[in-house]
Order: sequence, then C-alpha cells, then structure tokens
Amino acid sequence: MSDNIIRSKSWNVKTLIIIGVFFTFHFSFFTSARGQASLGADTIALGDQTVLTVPVVDSLPRLLLPPQVVALEQNVDTATRSLLTTVTSFEPGEWVLHIGNDDSLLLVVTDVEVDTTTTEIRDIAPIQRIPYTFWEIFRWVLLALAVAAVAFGVWWVLTHRQKLQQVLGTAEPVDTRTPEERALQALETLRNSHLWQNGKVKEYHTELTDIVRRFIEEATGVRATEMTSDETVEALGGQWSAVSGQLKSIFATADLVKFAKSEPLPHEHEASLSRSVEFVKAMWQEVKPQKEPADEEAAKA
Repeated sequence: MSDNIIRSKSWNVKTLIIIGVFFTFHFSFFTSARGQASLGADTIALGDQTVLTVPVVDSLPRLLLPPQVVALEQNVDTATRSLLTTVTSFEPGEWVLHIGNDDSLLLVVTDVEVDTTTTEIRDIAPIQRIPYTFWEIFRWVLLALAVAAVAFGVWWVLTHRQKLQQVLGTAEPVDTRTPEERALQALETLRNSHLWQNGKVKEYHTELTDIVRRFIEEATGVRATEMTSDETVEALGGQWSAVSGQLKSIFATADLVKFAKSEPLPHEHEASLSRSVEFVKAMWQEVKPQKEPADEEAAKA
C-alpha cells in the first residue's frame, strides 16, 4: 500500500516536470518568435537603405522611428508573415528603432568621408546654354515666313478688294453718275412715290431734305447731313449766296411740317420739290467748273 502511494507521488512529480518543461519551451519559443525583428544591415552609409523585418503574430506591429530615420516603403511578406520596411537616413549618428513596446534595434548611420587633400571642392557649375540645332532655327524661320505671308495676304486683299470683287463678279457696280444726276433721279423717285398724297406728309418732306443735304455734301464737301437747317444755309451763304435763298425756302417748309406739325397745301408740296430740282441744277452749275478737273484726274488715275 505504501509502495503504491510512493509510486503515485513519483508519477505526479514527473508529470508536473514534463508539463512545466513543455510550457517553458513553448513560451520561450513564442516570445522569441514575437521579438525576432532584424535589420538587413545595422550600419549604413549616409543615404543608403536597409530593410527592417518584423514578424507579424496577431496584428501589424507598431513601429516608432526617430525623425532622423525615413521609411521609404512598407509591405507585408505573406510567405514569412513579416512586415518589411525600407528605411534610410540622411543624418549621421546612432538611431534607435522601436518595435512595439518592448523591442528595439540600433541603426548606425556613418557619414561620407571626403578627402579634401585630393578632392577640390568647387561651387555649383553655372547653367550652360545648349546651342540651337539647325532644325530648331529652321522651324522659327518657317514660322516667321508663314506669319509674313499671312500678313501680306491680308494687306493685299484689303487694298485690292474692289478689283478682286470685280474679278469674282461679286463687286457692286460703280456709280459713275454725278451728284446732280443722283439727286435729280432721287427727287423724281420721290415724286413718283406719292407719299404726301397717301397722307405721309412728314416722311415726304424728310426724304426731300435728306436728298438735298446729300447732294450738298457730295457737291461741295459741306457736312450738311450733320448740320441743322440754319447751319446749312449759313455755310452756303458766302460762296453760294445766289442759290442759298431757294434752300432756305425748302428747309423752312420742311421744318414746319416736321417740328410744328404744319399741314401745307397740296401745291406747296409740289412747289418744295420743284424748288429742290431748281436748287440742285443751279448749285451744280456753280460747282461743276471746280469738279471737272478733279474728275479728269481721277479718270486718268
């Protein structure tokens, strides 16, 4: 009985020892697996790169890098269940990389040594201008020639527009009539329109005075279309005083109709048109000797 009890106690102790060794080994392996972080190279030159490898157990580990260390790229290797982070530094020194709360690695960054005895330190070279190639110059020459050709074409069309229209058959026929002929024909057209007979008294006298004003402007150069009646009569009173009296009578009747709403008698409408015809003929006889030399020179040109 006592032997059985001793054997039982001995078996229990062995079992506890085996279980304790198993858990101790498993815990140490699990702890080492969690903390197995490494650097591809723990010492690098200024600006070089190295890879920080951290195993992933349950979740991605938290990395805390000093401001002197820069993480360039980060990805997870599913084959080895590791977080790979490419790091570099541009400041020499010893920098501690913290992984999680308990683990850390030391990264040593060495400066680049420059032998000033054999290497001459110089300033930054100035900007150098690359000479233009033939095709680059030729391209600008072609562009300049094209712009000049377009400008010349626009100038030629504007200066020869009338001739060009005549060649193409789109030009309006040139009016070769004298100012007297144009005015007399316009007055005859007005007579045949029967405006005042149809009750359009104001339109009739307005058109009548417009014809006379255009004639004065074309024949003498006096800007009658931009003047009042009194200004027009005064402008013609000096050199052409002999015919200005007829003009004054024409304008007086028209102004009464247009501004005072006067109703002239039927014979007064015909009288105004007849006076206009007489004025145009008499005025042209005064102006014609001055116009003929200019017309001859224009015809020769």
